[in-house]
Amino acid sequence: MERRDDAWSVAEVSPPPAEEVAHDLLWARDLRCSIRCAGAFLALLVLIDGAAGTLTGPRVLLWLALAALLLLVLYPTRIAAGEGWLTARGPLRTRRVRTDHLVSVRCPEGVGQRLVLRDAFGARLEIDPGVLVSNPELWHRLDEDARISARRGTLTRGETALRDVSERIDRETARTVFRVSGLD
Repeated sequence: MERRDDAWSVAEVSPPPAEEVAHDLLWARDLRCSIRCAGAFLALLVLIDGAAGTLTGPRVLLWLALAALLLLVLYPTRIAAGEGWLTARGPLRTRRVRTDHLVSVRCPEGVGQRLVLRDAFGARLEIDPGVLVSNPELWHRLDEDARISARRGTLTRGETALRDVSERIDRETARTVFRVSGLD
């Protein structure tokens, strides 16, 4: 694989192979849920249209297109992380940041919680912090590389956002331990 200034070329789609790659363990479950929702939506549309007596071939195609659009909207992003990188693969594109060269990490205000990562090479990636909470391996990889970025001096903004995610993960871990031990 060709390297340019310690960064991957923009044309590359997949990160270099790593010995330990952490994946979102709940992605398959989320995908199945998205498919079930789109299927239920399609079945409901066809059922209502059939009960009304207006079901035709073109309308079935329209309902299929709407269900496919819903599936595209609900399709979960597949997160993977390895030494020095984090990748988010959606249905239409793949985004990647170099986590060992992070410049900023922030949580923008709003209804949907997102963690926005930017690296020194201009790449930007948004992920749901809940993915990190439910996948400790992903969090460990990101946290370790963010510490490398901080030591290098490239991470100028975002230590507070990372600390907030870390505290959330600690809280969830404590709740899980209490629940498993029967102390909740």
